Amino acid sequence: MAPIPGSGLAKGLAVTLRTMTKKTVTAQYPDAQPELPPRTRGVIALFEENCTVCMLCARECPDWCIYIDSHKETVLPAAPGGRERSRNVLDRFAIDFSLCMYCGICIEVCPFDALFWTPEFEYAETDIHELTHERDKLREWMWTVPAPPALDPGAEEPKEMAAARKTADKLATEQAAQAQQAAQADPSASAPAESPATPPSGPQEGQS
Repeated sequence: MAPIPGSGLAKGLAVTLRTMTKKTVTAQYPDAQPELPPRTRGVIALFEENCTVCMLCARECPDWCIYIDSHKETVLPAAPGGRERSRNVLDRFAIDFSLCMYCGICIEVCPFDALFWTPEFEYAETDIHELTHERDKLREWMWTVPAPPALDPGAEEPKEMAAARKTADKLATEQAAQAQQAAQADPSASAPAESPATPPSGPQEGQS
């Protein structure tokens, strides 16, 4: 059956009329903050303690907008006779958000969970050079990162959580066994202390 002439125009006008009759709601920004989706790509935050200066994020960045500086420090051996080790210490971690295209590759490739998306978006500047934010600012944004979504009730527990719980249970068992052995070796330590004998209340010798 051939379409009725002008049906497309009628449908378009119907959508326009429905939109025109709806009540207009103005977002009162900045007095009222918008409700952003949980996975909003606002800005990238840095969890500095997890960064090992592996440079993977800087190498994989398509725009080369991540700048990292570091130096090496010698770590003394933990036990006598051990070998000294060297580790990388982070000196600078900066992101130029005037170049960043918010692809999220740096967050995906980070093997140590040092970079996160945060819904923070109020970081506009009047000078383009001030859009290069250093690690102190990136660390401040870390506190705006939303909590990860909860697992499904039937999902498997993450292996990291299972390993941590197994280690904690083993440590608690060892501590309880040590405490029990110490109590058996020194029973007087666990016995209640005897109260000192009280003198008789009657008259003493030499008293009338």
